[in-house]
Amino acid sequence: MESSGARRGSRARPCGRRPLLRRALVSVAVLGAAAAGTGCVKARAHSAPGAVSSASAPASASASGEASVEEAAVSVVDRDALLARAMTSVTVPDTARVSVAVLDVDSGSSAVLGADAFDTASIVKVDILAALLLRAQDAGRNLTAREKAYATAMIENSDNASATALWNAIGGAAGLDAANERFGLTGTEGGDGGLWGLTRTTAADQLTLLRQVFGADPALSEASRTYLQGLMGRIAADQRWGVSAVADGSAWALKNGWLPRTATGLWDVNSIGRVTCGGHDYLVAVLSDGNATRARGIALVEAAAKAAVSAFTAG
Repeated sequence: MESSGARRGSRARPCGRRPLLRRALVSVAVLGAAAAGTGCVKARAHSAPGAVSSASAPASASASGEASVEEAAVSVVDRDALLARAMTSVTVPDTARVSVAVLDVDSGSSAVLGADAFDTASIVKVDILAALLLRAQDAGRNLTAREKAYATAMIENSDNASATALWNAIGGAAGLDAANERFGLTGTEGGDGGLWGLTRTTAADQLTLLRQVFGADPALSEASRTYLQGLMGRIAADQRWGVSAVADGSAWALKNGWLPRTATGLWDVNSIGRVTCGGHDYLVAVLSDGNATRARGIALVEAAAKAAVSAFTAG
């Protein structure tokens, strides 16, 4: 939702190396202390019940009843704790909140900081197109020329009128919610009426959506995923910010959203996508609200994205 990409909702109501080396002598107590900050960051970290744990499964016992040192080393890698610790480097203004989720595609390890829901603004346009593609698959058809024109404008240029047309094509909030149930999203609810930009979501759900777009075994077909990925890799030049700040050069595919809330004058600023850093692919979702300006929101989102990926690349 933004001046060029989601004004409709605004008017209505408004690099690293291999993943962190597993070390046998890492202290569980230290990581546990860091985990105490795994909440939605607001000036400082707070607890967030329900955050997805990325800790490895407990080490299995050997025949003698003793776990090996190697197995014990695996068990103490708590990605949520590492993410929380990395995010302490990010300064969050008193009025703002930020939540982040990241997946290391190579290892399958993921981490989430914060369980609160946020307005999607224009990142919902990825969800709208995914829902449209799923409906087309069910009907055994390709997108029409008009649908493709709307999709291109909606994703690459964040065009609002195109988003509204496709929102209506999928059946509005009911259609989005039905698709999201199949995609595995559990904390996302479509906006009322035509207010698609006021859809509510969580960082964990946006990571689940990114898995649908970039994953190996999603509900979307390979052709649908390739199509959506291509659009996200051709975002207009003035919108190439957010999670792309982490990427090596142009090795990214993303969608951003920004929405000034008329009630408060504060900004929702969000960014989701895939980035390649140091030869490794990461899926990253950063949600924020309460930003004094759009520019400050962008700076917060980019700092959070960098910190999130550093939790996987730091050695």
